[in-house]
Amino acid sequence: MSKDIRALEPTTLWNNFADLNAVPRGSKKEEKVIQFMVDFGKKLNLETVVDHVGNVIIKKPAFPGMENRKTIVMQSHLDMVHQKNSDTDFDFDTEGIKMIIDGEWVKADGTTLGADNGLGVAAIMSVLASTDIKHPAVEALFTIDEETGMTGAMGLQAGYLDGEILLNLDTEEDDEIDIGCAGGIDITAKNVYHEVHTPSNSIGYSISVTGLNGGHSGMDIHKGLGNANKIMNRLLYKTQEIIRISSINGGSLRNAIPRESFATISVYSSKKTDFLKKIRTISEEIRKELKTVDANLEISIEEIEAPKKVMTTISQITLLNTLYATHNGVFRMSNDMEGLVETSNNLARVIVKDEEITILCLTRSSVESSKYDLAYTIKSAFELAGYQVTLSGSYPGWKPNVNSPILKVLSENYEKLFGSKADVVACHAGLECGILGTNYPEMDMISFGPTIQGAHSPDERANIKSAQKFWKYLLTILENIPSKN
Repeated sequence: MSKDIRALEPTTLWNNFADLNAVPRGSKKEEKVIQFMVDFGKKLNLETVVDHVGNVIIKKPAFPGMENRKTIVMQSHLDMVHQKNSDTDFDFDTEGIKMIIDGEWVKADGTTLGADNGLGVAAIMSVLASTDIKHPAVEALFTIDEETGMTGAMGLQAGYLDGEILLNLDTEEDDEIDIGCAGGIDITAKNVYHEVHTPSNSIGYSISVTGLNGGHSGMDIHKGLGNANKIMNRLLYKTQEIIRISSINGGSLRNAIPRESFATISVYSSKKTDFLKKIRTISEEIRKELKTVDANLEISIEEIEAPKKVMTTISQITLLNTLYATHNGVFRMSNDMEGLVETSNNLARVIVKDEEITILCLTRSSVESSKYDLAYTIKSAFELAGYQVTLSGSYPGWKPNVNSPILKVLSENYEKLFGSKADVVACHAGLECGILGTNYPEMDMISFGPTIQGAHSPDERANIKSAQKFWKYLLTILENIPSKN
């Protein structure tokens, strides 16, 4: 279907996106896409450098007659979230994304699409390669590792950029102009437990929680979507008197709401009927609660050979109580911007195997003090249960500036082009603007992009008409960048 994608309008945007999506580019595995971008810049005979962490900067002079306009930085991140359906056979390290057209949308075949933030990257590539687009001097900044720590933005040092305005092309609603975002911090909790031989006269069962929508742990956290780790813990907690846990493997990336969880347990043979009855009852309760937002939820029970070893009773009680106590979802709404989630936590990953427990969370907030308040709340619960807790990867939010000069440019031109006002918002996702602002505090920043739905999940899709709208809007903005002071 690559040929069909390349025929979409604007062809320059979709062709660059198709070229980019042919290159594996998972977070922390960006070597191939870094080289791809370096080759792209050098082929155009543009100044191209790679900084010490792997960010790529490509500089292009102004279009003739635009030399007196302010220099702009156009910024997007190279990496993408790797998620696939459990029944999809795909190797993200070696294969390019298989894209298809589905009505008014472009999506991938069973995997994430990479439109987050690939369409932004492709748009910048299109401007760099153009010979007829009017634009001021451009500094293209392609950062790495945005999705799993923002280490690219954190590592960018002062002195690489001279631009006065930054256009971040990493938001996902085409009628929104973003002027602020949440910061975040990773919580890693580890513990050990003791195993014992599975009691005699036990039956083995595998429990699977699948079919959830998942999604972006920032942008989608307020939607009340099911979290597979929380659902699995609820099933195990309510049957804990008659089961023994052998292993749990739930969730994936910190910034993705968990879609699947799998557990292996044993059940006393004499309690088999009681166990199955309880599981059916609890499963039906959960399905009813989530039927509006997660209609495809599946909770499956399969009888298997009994595992050889299981957790001790006290280890099991401690684990289940701790996971129940771990806050998941919205913690606080903003008092300053109506409808904005201020602080939240995503219980992202639960691994119980071979006498080791690892639990990963991502806490987000647009208010630094509130971010740490929730992080310490969660940390305290883990530590009371004897876990070793590490807080890491903290990055700042981006404080909104309603008096931003570039905001005025974007707002006025949106209304002229489309006959309505854009929504000026702050988002609960982690954009790189706040981090970049630490070394470039005088830079005027703004964020916008095409409509993308289902980011960070295999349901990710990019709207074709919205991409056309975004491209038209971007070209208008470039032509209307204000003159130098």
